[in-house]
Amino acid sequence: MEYKLTLKEKLGYGAGDAAANLVWRGALAYLAVFYTDTFGITAAAAAMLFLVVRLSDGVTDIIMGMIADRTNTKMGKFRPWILGSTPFLGLFMVLCFTTPDFSYEGKLIYAYLTYIGLTLAYTVNNVPYSALMGVMTSDDSERTSLSGYRFAGAFLGGLLVMGCLPMLVEWLGQGQNALGYQYTMWLFALLLMLLMTVTVVTTKERVTLQSSQSSLTADSNRHTNTLARELKDLTKQLPLILIPLGAITAFFYFRNLITGGIFILAMLVSVLVVRQLLNNKSTRRSRTQQDIIDLLSNKPWLILLGMGFLTMMFNGIKYGVIAYYFKYYMNSELLTGYFFIGLLVVSILGALATPKLASLFGRKRLFILSLVVSSLLTCAIYFVPQGSVIGIFTLGCSAEFFAAILPTLFFSMLGDSADYSEYRTGRRATGLVYSAGSFVQKTGGGFAGALVLLVLGSYGYNGLDASTIEQTLPGMQALMSWIPACFGFAGALLIGFYPLDDKKQQEVTVALRTRRSEQTPIAA
Repeated sequence: MEYKLTLKEKLGYGAGDAAANLVWRGALAYLAVFYTDTFGITAAAAAMLFLVVRLSDGVTDIIMGMIADRTNTKMGKFRPWILGSTPFLGLFMVLCFTTPDFSYEGKLIYAYLTYIGLTLAYTVNNVPYSALMGVMTSDDSERTSLSGYRFAGAFLGGLLVMGCLPMLVEWLGQGQNALGYQYTMWLFALLLMLLMTVTVVTTKERVTLQSSQSSLTADSNRHTNTLARELKDLTKQLPLILIPLGAITAFFYFRNLITGGIFILAMLVSVLVVRQLLNNKSTRRSRTQQDIIDLLSNKPWLILLGMGFLTMMFNGIKYGVIAYYFKYYMNSELLTGYFFIGLLVVSILGALATPKLASLFGRKRLFILSLVVSSLLTCAIYFVPQGSVIGIFTLGCSAEFFAAILPTLFFSMLGDSADYSEYRTGRRATGLVYSAGSFVQKTGGGFAGALVLLVLGSYGYNGLDASTIEQTLPGMQALMSWIPACFGFAGALLIGFYPLDDKKQQEVTVALRTRRSEQTPIAA
């Protein structure tokens, strides 16, 4: 049965990402420059902070996906987590942008604790929120439309925080940036709680999920699948996630032969472990192992995982350097807010145009086209003369229209990969599949923010020493142009291997609809 969503429900769902992006885009665009120029830590220390905290996200996102999949309440699987986590998300949003009167070491510890708290609260909130899309409707066209509304809401939230934050900080702080940031975040935290409540009230979970356990053998059914036991089992699988992430983080930060060798060794060991898991008989696998194997053998999901990281690097690097670029390269800090407003207005148009463009070109071809065009326009920013406001606004906004299509397609296609897993294996773990979206967003955002700081640091940048600014301008110019474009072109190559075109996805949708109609579903 197809579920046609009402406009009220689509708008209500979009309100949730408007709320989430008060946090997400606020941190993406301003947290780095807040840490270096107001809070008072070095670019290198902030880069390490971003990398270390994002490493922990690789674990918490997957755990949260598993917990959400195994939650059963009258409200459903996902909405209770959205509602319960919202106050904590708002609180840590304020704490992250608060400057305590501590020593340098004390500030660094405070930054780690509050940023970890923010990312944990975001995980508990956003993994269930993303997965909610997969159970509101089983129709892939409706999911694409819903994703468009979601990201229109996301860009509206981003428009508010990214466009208005510099002006609010100046107005509320009255020359004291530390107080200005804190008061501004209190306003956004209150708005966040209101919008998240709207999402919970106006949406409904409809698609009943087939239990992954039901399709396993009788021997496997004898496992005691309590949540506590499964989380304990997950800890045994954590090295499969933590070792590669830790190795790539170390190589990314230190960039030497030793960390490069460790990274290669870690990847080889991980491949061997995965092969061993795949060779085990299904009767000997725990449910947790089976869920992980289903993901690792799901080619569409694996490609989307890589795509999510590359597109987040593409967008995240640009967003991470914009505040520096306008403050120092364009010599106008207030232009930052106006530029963000321009980008996000265009982004809303791009997100809303995605369903129509996808029906014309197909989602895979549209993904490739958007990446290539946006990357070319981004490269052209390198040649914009310093101080040319018209040039940077024209190229930046043009590139952003196509860049806004990318996350809209990505999250709708994650739902397709969950369908594909159920179609191929008879099992479905929507929360775990969508946790990949949250994971790669935050990991890509963390690596993008760290790369911005590492590049600036390599040029000798010190936000509290004006004499270092002139020498870092070429780095800011590169970070606004060809550096992010490299990730965009890499993404265009990778998506070419994505196996689910629109025709194949329609076959999967029809097959699942028939299968579900022939069996008594398990209550969600």
